Formats: sequence, C-alpha cells, structure tokens
Amino acid sequence: MNTAKLFLVFVAGALFGAGLAISGMTDPGRVIGFLDVFGAWDPALVLVMAGAVGVYGTGMLVLRRLKNRRVKLPSPASSPIDRKLVIGAAIFGVGWGLSGFCPGPALANLGALRIQALVFVGAMMVGMFLAQRVFGADR
Repeated sequence: MNTAKLFLVFVAGALFGAGLAISGMTDPGRVIGFLDVFGAWDPALVLVMAGAVGVYGTGMLVLRRLKNRRVKLPSPASSPIDRKLVIGAAIFGVGWGLSGFCPGPALANLGALRIQALVFVGAMMVGMFLAQRVFGADR
C-alpha cells in the first residue's frame, strides 16, 4: 500500500473513531440501551446510523457520477442471501447484544484498556480466524 492510500485509510479510521467517540457509541451501555426496546430504550443509535447512511449514500452518488475515477466501486448487483450470511449475521447480532460492542467501538475501547473490549477483541479475532480457516469465509 502506497503512502497516499495509507494516509487516506488513517484519516478515514480517525474520522470513524472520532464519530463513535463524539456520538457516545463507544459506551456499551448506549448500545444495550438501544437494544432494550421494551425498557429504557435509547434511540441515539438510530440517529448515528441515519447520519452514517446519509454520508455513505452521498459519497457513493458522487463517486458513481465521476467519469475518470481510479476507485473501483462495489457492484450494485445484489448478492444472494444464503445460509452462511444468515448464520454469520445471527452470530454477530448475538455477540453485539450480549457485549454491547461491535468491532469499531471495541477497537476504539482498546485505547482505554477496558477489560470487556480486550476480551471482545480477542474473541473476535478467534472468530475471524475460524471463519477464514475452518469455514472458508473469504472464498
């Protein structure tokens, strides 16, 4: 990876992390509050998701309209919903609901040395290894 791409990846990651921190989404309690729809429901995550989808959608529209682009965009063709996708989504959802972490906030919480984040990221790495080596997730 050349220096310009590495810098762009760094800036994008820093922007993502800053957005998580500013919105309070690095706090697992906020995420669990969002999932508690029959209790003390916290709708803040809906606003964060709406903002992220809006920014992503605008960026994709701009990039698709550029004539001479060097960026290879994802195909607009949909991929099939298969058993692997449903099982993976279910595992992700259960892990997210039990811990209050998804990968981005968990990595952001590593900087605070939160034991929950250390355990989650360790388990996530084991899961990624198993998904790749045992189940062929990247094939």
